[in-house]
Amino acid sequence: MQKHLFSFGHGYTAQALSRALPKADWAITGTTRKPEKQEQMRQGNVTPLLWDSPDIDAALARADAVLISAGPEAQGDPVLGRFSSFFKKQGPKLDWLGYLSTTGVYGDHAGNWVDETTPLTPSTRRGKRRLNAEQAWRAIPDLPLHIFRLAGIYGPGRGPFSKVRQGTAQRIIKPNQIFSRIHVADIAQVLKASLHSPNPVGFVHRASSLLVGFFVRWVCGSGYQAQS
Repeated sequence: MQKHLFSFGHGYTAQALSRALPKADWAITGTTRKPEKQEQMRQGNVTPLLWDSPDIDAALARADAVLISAGPEAQGDPVLGRFSSFFKKQGPKLDWLGYLSTTGVYGDHAGNWVDETTPLTPSTRRGKRRLNAEQAWRAIPDLPLHIFRLAGIYGPGRGPFSKVRQGTAQRIIKPNQIFSRIHVADIAQVLKASLHSPNPVGFVHRASSLLVGFFVRWVCGSGYQAQS
């Protein structure tokens, strides 16, 4: 039986997940604030809904799983701001609820390694908003909540490698600087596995174990010609 994934803020990472999920097993509905993106979503076998569409409520009621990629705003998480009553009443009936957060919630640890047990001391406005959103979602009882704290996302058309190809990359000269990155395809595989075997036990911290920053600096300074 085909399951239904509802995706709030169907952007770069959510699109990668939709490509990774078998079409025979999953029907996907996604929201966007940009009307011009609707046709692209349809071509990716995603049913598009504009953020202000009255059809969201009915589509959400049919969902088996919900992915939240939409970032928090100054007044809080936009999904909770509009649909908190649904998640409080119907959320516990979902098979899976995924929230994409950021490693920015850990703050500046002066180059030291962090993991899921590291104290949360965000130093940027974006990190503070993400932490507030995490806490707001966690405050709803019995949600099958999975929080994914993601490093800087790169992949086709995005990130340092794209900038190298475009000739816009800049070298950052800073002793012992390491960039925390993760490829969008790796995120998609993590989300796919989580959807297949839900286990809402807390947080998942995702970043590549490869020292991407060192490689990018080597590429930028070596004369290497990146391939498109």
